[in-house]
Amino acid sequence: MIDLRSDTVTLPTPAMREAIARAELGDDVYGEDPTINRMQALAAEKVGKEAALLVPTGTMGNLSAMLAHCGRGDQVIVGSECHIYQYEAGGASVLGGLMYKVVPNLPDGTLESGALHAVLANYHYDSHVARLGLLCLENTHNRCGGAVLSPEYMAEMRSLAQQHDLPVHLDGARVFNAAVALGVDVRELTQHVDSVQFCLSKGLAAPVGSVIAGSRAFITQAHRMRKILGGGMRQAGIIAAAGIVALTEMVDRLAEDHLHAAMLAEGLATTPGIVLDVTTVQTDIVIFALSEGLQQRMNATQFVRALHAAGVLMGEMGGGRIRAVTHYGIAADDIQETLAAVRRVVA
Repeated sequence: MIDLRSDTVTLPTPAMREAIARAELGDDVYGEDPTINRMQALAAEKVGKEAALLVPTGTMGNLSAMLAHCGRGDQVIVGSECHIYQYEAGGASVLGGLMYKVVPNLPDGTLESGALHAVLANYHYDSHVARLGLLCLENTHNRCGGAVLSPEYMAEMRSLAQQHDLPVHLDGARVFNAAVALGVDVRELTQHVDSVQFCLSKGLAAPVGSVIAGSRAFITQAHRMRKILGGGMRQAGIIAAAGIVALTEMVDRLAEDHLHAAMLAEGLATTPGIVLDVTTVQTDIVIFALSEGLQQRMNATQFVRALHAAGVLMGEMGGGRIRAVTHYGIAADDIQETLAAVRRVVA
């Protein structure tokens, strides 16, 4: 089975398995796991922040960050298509008493400028109004097809937020994909935010874990929020050991995933019945739809089921959209087999 549902399905590399087996361990709740401490220091240095914190998941990382930045009743500005708003179970509201202030996302992952400026320009805090507490961005942007936000855009958003005394948090689950696609050091992106969450368990191929990074004061507060959320771990150096390998050996190879995604996109775009603009594919995510003619025979759900029967797994994104994600473990031959399977299904 060729599994293109997500880059979360990666299996750890041999080097990761070896590192896990040999990891020096301690109790992290006491701050005594040396492997976690090394990984956190490495992660902070990678993204140009003072400190970092290992969390089990990206969802917990984003939520811990939002709770660390905001107080109950605050508003958090999010994009309409962002992962925090769409896929994190409303945790900021359920557990943090935070309100989502939703601004439309454009197809390139940016926030609609007029709507964002209107939110900020019309905001006047008094006792009747929920305080604006945080601006959240996403880079790369999952539901916008792995779209990359440029350093210039990140700088623009930081400047705008500072004018309104707002901190900026980056859901950078795939921020290393963005840096590789742009050919820049990841710090060119993360320097413009107060905090960032990134995943070790997506394209970087570690089996578990995400990281939050920011100032020491922020991480102290985020550490408390992680505890409240049940994220305090003990001998979790076995997770951090794989994370060290991910950060030192797996970043540059993301370019291979991007190449495979481009190959897949080009093949799909020339397949009758498939609707895809190849210029939208920037990283490891390929989102496409079925033509009106093909939809007379099958909808997206039926297409995905038929493709599964043909040996390929993809996922639905809603609204008739289908997603495929390339990752460690997917080779060029798998892309060609996938295209052959798609052509059989739509024939």
